Amino acid sequence: MTVGLRARGSSATALSPVLKQATPVVAARGQGCYLYDERDREYLDFTAGIGVVSTGHCHPRVVEAAQRQVATLIHGQYTTVMHRPLQNLVRRLGDVLPPNLDSLFFANSGSEAIEAAVRLARQATGRPNIVVFQGGFHGRTLAAATMTTSGPRFSSGIGPLMAGVYSAPFPTAYRYGWSEAEATRFALQELDYLFATATAPNQVAAMVIEPVLGEGGYIPANTEFLTGIAERAREHGILVVLDEVQTGFGRTGAYFGHQHFGVTPDILVMAKGIASGFPISGIAASAELMGRAWPGSQGGTYGANAVACAAALATLDVIEEERLVENARARGQELLDGARKIAADRGIDGDVRGLGLMVGVEFSQDGRPAPHLAARAQAAAAENGLLLLMCGPHMNVVRMIPPLVVTADQISDALGIWNTVVAGL
Repeated sequence: MTVGLRARGSSATALSPVLKQATPVVAARGQGCYLYDERDREYLDFTAGIGVVSTGHCHPRVVEAAQRQVATLIHGQYTTVMHRPLQNLVRRLGDVLPPNLDSLFFANSGSEAIEAAVRLARQATGRPNIVVFQGGFHGRTLAAATMTTSGPRFSSGIGPLMAGVYSAPFPTAYRYGWSEAEATRFALQELDYLFATATAPNQVAAMVIEPVLGEGGYIPANTEFLTGIAERAREHGILVVLDEVQTGFGRTGAYFGHQHFGVTPDILVMAKGIASGFPISGIAASAELMGRAWPGSQGGTYGANAVACAAALATLDVIEEERLVENARARGQELLDGARKIAADRGIDGDVRGLGLMVGVEFSQDGRPAPHLAARAQAAAAENGLLLLMCGPHMNVVRMIPPLVVTADQISDALGIWNTVVAGL
């Protein structure tokens, strides 16, 4: 008797019940800013795979590059052999990275890249502690989840967590009910207080921060805050790690989010939009800093996969040739202005904010977070052909994150649907 085998076609296996879809769509194909379900219904996709498909779904240049590479070399493990797509990508990234960040290490996911950055910071400084900022999301692996404060669901039930992580305030002006200047002064004062009470600065290897909070609610940082962090880092020999997983490669209307604020990181973390949907991530640092990593501390089986590198090269070419950074800046302003007008016209109790093509609409009711309104709005938008996601510690923020190829007409169409949705709440 054969044990443990089922007839072909059995439906006994299924995805984990913990996995929840944000929309009911079963995607069959994608093109540009649109997804199509199995009945060929069209949806305007303002999720972009959570900011991944930067050049839109199935951009012809990316498709051609990936198809060509699949036919020649799919996987060349880059600590075993070298391959040309990786060498070309390293050179190409030199055109867009800050000049001081001239050494690269590649992995597969944002979480892996964050952990690589922490490993490098600790080894390079000989210090144990990491400072993160409230509302930040850095990933789901153990160290990255420990550093994540955008919601307890990412770290609950897996303790004990990594030691040596301390959290300081982010200037979330709307939550505090203050001006941005007041919230910034408070956040920097509390960072100084953390150094005076919780961890001596000479024990801190790095401060890790997103230029725009992602899962934390689409809240941009500001120049005074990031400059204040950089000044304290220089004073105390602390490394600045900027998590640009979601804000990189044109998403905010600058090539990298930190460029809005006049600071340069010691370590930059990248992923998501670099390869239009193919899995690749990495960290960039100076050659001197990267050289302080301990031998054998960097590696991995699938990092810098040849097909992903080819897709990344095509993505960088499309971003440059189609002027997608400039498009993100212009279309993002249209999206932000339109969403703010709808909020004012429809009397939304909350906040509308963003930077480039990262726009969040926060729903409140009687001064308290209103996740039920955000959920209703997001679901109604999907029913009307517009795919959106939610975020924020209370899941009361609807986020709009279209591909960088989005047009003014598509922004207008999305805002039309959004206006109808909000009017019906």
